[in-house]
Amino acid sequence: METERQMPNAEPLGAVRLAVTRIQLTNFRSYASAELVVSGRPVVLAGANGAGKTNVLDAISLLAPGRGLRGAKLSEHIRRGPTAPSEALWAVAATVARGGETYEIGTGLSVGPGGGERRQVRLNGVPASSSADLGDVVQMTWLTPAMDRLFSEGASGRRRFIDRLVLGFDPAHGRRAVRYETAMRERAKLLKYGPRDPMWLDGLEKEMAEAGAALALARGETVARLNTMLSERGEAGAFPQAQLAMEGDTDALVAEGDAENRLREVFARARIADAESGHTTKGPHRSDLAVRHVVKRADARECSTGEQKALLVSIILADAWELSRQRDGRAPLLLLDEVAAHLDGRRRAALFEEILELGAQAWMTGTDLNLFNNLEGRADVFIVDNGRFTVQE
Repeated sequence: METERQMPNAEPLGAVRLAVTRIQLTNFRSYASAELVVSGRPVVLAGANGAGKTNVLDAISLLAPGRGLRGAKLSEHIRRGPTAPSEALWAVAATVARGGETYEIGTGLSVGPGGGERRQVRLNGVPASSSADLGDVVQMTWLTPAMDRLFSEGASGRRRFIDRLVLGFDPAHGRRAVRYETAMRERAKLLKYGPRDPMWLDGLEKEMAEAGAALALARGETVARLNTMLSERGEAGAFPQAQLAMEGDTDALVAEGDAENRLREVFARARIADAESGHTTKGPHRSDLAVRHVVKRADARECSTGEQKALLVSIILADAWELSRQRDGRAPLLLLDEVAAHLDGRRRAALFEEILELGAQAWMTGTDLNLFNNLEGRADVFIVDNGRFTVQE
């Protein structure tokens, strides 16, 4: 077993990983049919732009709740061009090792009885009610080149980022989000088209308040966990210390207490304004994640591009260490798309060492295999070319 570095106040890490050991793709983006089997160690996928490296990470991300690392519509995953024979429009199947158990996970898009497209999820051969059920088995997070703009663009991307981290600690977070968004859509329809039945609106707003208060509470608890770990890590490593905070009316209500009842009052008072604007003007769907660089005492949006990337990596690593501590040494899966190219040599080496010390299975992509030399003999390395995977010894 690898020697584990102890983070401040951390319990000894366990020897059992959470890892994908097999991934099979059918009619998925650039792959008509492909299968990759790995050991459970970190994985490096190297190849030219357009070789299909990110598509593998995208497929793995669909083994967890949500719409994956691209946030794409389900139909956008369908392979364009000749396809492999399959009942599914696309399919992803995987074997996942978790603790001493093995799980078979399958998900895909198929045509329903009425002709509409629908996503199917199966866990150990049994249909799951929704992708949210996968959160009980797989915890993961990711960094992609698109996230380099996380601090400079709108709040929606930052909400998705923190919600992904919340899911690692609280798998029910995804189900609450679905409850909240469903009730919010139904309320918006009533306000726009009628009938504006007060009892009906009361019921929907009660559902929104229950789910919304729980969403905000879970975000706040996750932010507190991460801030504690970020503080423990401090500036000793290669990555700067970040400090997180949730900002928004709902988050203030949670901090003050009795959030559920007060949210119901907020929604009721906003009915006329929401009807006129055509959208819900108050609620946890409008919260924002604020990030500061502790040493520089600057908001992340004011930092350089390189420092913003380093702050993101710092948050991801703090999340992985905290999840490891909470889950008997089982770190989440890390999907790191083109991460090595955006870090200098010192930070790149530090990232690889922390991944190994965590015992985390990180799936990393890059165009230059030389950037991963520090992982020689300690990771499964493949060249990706034209839908084929060639192992590098």
